[in-house]
Amino acid sequence: MKRSVLIMSILLLLPLLTEAKDFQDLLEKGNQQYLNGEYEQAVESYRSVLDSGYASAELYYNLGNSFYKSHNITMALVNYERAHILDPRDKDIMHNLEVAREFVVDRIEVLPEFFLRRAFVGFVKTFDADIWAIMSLSTFILALTLLLVYFFAKRIGLRRLTFWTAVVFLFLSISTILFAVQQNNLINHHNKALIITPSVPIKSSPDETSGTDLFLLHEGTRVTVEDELGEWREVVLSDGNRGWLKESDLIRL
Repeated sequence: MKRSVLIMSILLLLPLLTEAKDFQDLLEKGNQQYLNGEYEQAVESYRSVLDSGYASAELYYNLGNSFYKSHNITMALVNYERAHILDPRDKDIMHNLEVAREFVVDRIEVLPEFFLRRAFVGFVKTFDADIWAIMSLSTFILALTLLLVYFFAKRIGLRRLTFWTAVVFLFLSISTILFAVQQNNLINHHNKALIITPSVPIKSSPDETSGTDLFLLHEGTRVTVEDELGEWREVVLSDGNRGWLKESDLIRL
């Protein structure tokens, strides 16, 4: 019986192990192609890994480098931005992103963010969502352990100490799981996009004929998608200006 369970477990794990090996082979192939100066082939190898369902900051960074070497600055920007979202503290990613941004025509002023929100977001980005979740689970277990000590302790002083310490750890557990959710939202639900059309007029309304041209944006400019109507998307710039363009004019990050 045990032998049958072991064989079944191995059979179930084999596809996962094979898939992981395929990812690694494609990554190594892409890395070697990049070192050989075969940048367009490296792009295809890295894209194949992404199409298989695997994504990481390092992968997007390598893909961005390959696009940059292929003189496709817009797609280099897209992948540097994606890498930066996943790992905002990586200095190499930030450096290459700043270099690629120098090619963007539009210079959009960034409105100052409310300092408390800026501080909160900066604090949440200190750790990955997985780390926050582990911290939440750890403090929750500590809180439960202390509550058990509280229920079985005889001394009043020990009961008081364990109870209030458990309350503190329970508060930390709730706070850190909220931080994990917030970090996950920052990565997966941010609605950021990049203009990929060489130049596109931003309309006052989602209509080709009746909408007036408000201003012109060029490829590589970062926007936030606020609303949708059919094929049209309302976007907001970092300076607060907003307007409508078509979905085909941008790429989601």
